Amino acid sequence: MKQIYKKYNSFLGLRLKKKYDTNDFLNKLKLILSDKKNLVNLNQYNTKILDYIKKDLFASGTKDRLKFGLSPNVVKEIQSVNLNEIPRYLIHRYRYEIYPQLRISDDFPPYLQIEPTSICNYRCVFCYQTDNKFNKRSTGYMGHMKLATFKMLIDQAEGNIEFISLASRGEPLLCPDFKKMLAYTRDKFFNLKINTNASLLDEEMSYAILESGVKTLVFSADAADSALYSKLRVNGKLEKIVTNIKKFQEIRTKNYPNSKIITRVAGVKVNNQQNLDDMEKYWGDFVDQVAFVNYVPWENVYQSKYSGIQTPCSDLWRRMFVWWDGKVNPCDVDYKSKLSVGYIQNSNISELWKSDDYNKLRQDHESKLRKNTSPCNRCVVI
Repeated sequence: MKQIYKKYNSFLGLRLKKKYDTNDFLNKLKLILSDKKNLVNLNQYNTKILDYIKKDLFASGTKDRLKFGLSPNVVKEIQSVNLNEIPRYLIHRYRYEIYPQLRISDDFPPYLQIEPTSICNYRCVFCYQTDNKFNKRSTGYMGHMKLATFKMLIDQAEGNIEFISLASRGEPLLCPDFKKMLAYTRDKFFNLKINTNASLLDEEMSYAILESGVKTLVFSADAADSALYSKLRVNGKLEKIVTNIKKFQEIRTKNYPNSKIITRVAGVKVNNQQNLDDMEKYWGDFVDQVAFVNYVPWENVYQSKYSGIQTPCSDLWRRMFVWWDGKVNPCDVDYKSKLSVGYIQNSNISELWKSDDYNKLRQDHESKLRKNTSPCNRCVVI
């Protein structure tokens, strides 16, 4: 059977520490979305999207089109948003989830992934950092984003893109300016997410994260056993990151009791030795969520076999990646940037998102010409 990786909703399993009543949540949400005070700042375009959302969540008879729903992790995100901001959060979430399926793009990407650094201190077996033609300084791929470039991106994104990740090809906490970057994001986005291996999560960094605009903090860990962890996350020590995460939780509980940050341990499911029950038992006491995501073979896509997949890649309508040097890429499986559409320093987010090169790539995928584009023709992501 041909392997296919669906980028949207890629959780193989998700466990939440705090449960919620679905009907109770939806009833409260309906009241919020019916209160005109919460809708005063919506333009006609957003009002139309919100109408779709309300029909999908609260009415029947929407089988003629894709239906928007709320997964458990999204519910938790909504619970961290101010009541009057929930309508706008849902509108941006709709663009993130539904637009890629309908292949609609407007002025800005629903999601922006910013790479503070491409350098990583791990060599995980399922990651392209194992590619020696990529991971050395001499190859030109390695570096840290300048603070001025980061601020320029945040200024362009604020008010236009609400979902931001500070991570991509490298370990973000290695960036020398990372604490300053965090400070600049404060209160600017509905969901600012960090993905980190937690090896560098010391007290100073913990305080910087808790003081910032980070809403979701994902600790990348794939095992509840030291030997298995080290086998998968080469150069990593389970005991060290457990100590760091526990300390983060202590600081959060003691000094930031009202923090709405969501913490999650998320692992890549690569073998049968990994078990979600074991992960929940091991990690569940000091994070809010435990999850596995599916494995996608991206450690060297350029040498993979041709996939034969003709389905368009949803990320072309979902997210934009900006590397440490300002290079803009439609995809992080293409870690050597064969598909780059330009540099942020020479343009801006909206112009690049709507550029001829980006649209040509979308059109090729829609026209079943994915087979003519490298590395799309070797990739299994849809």
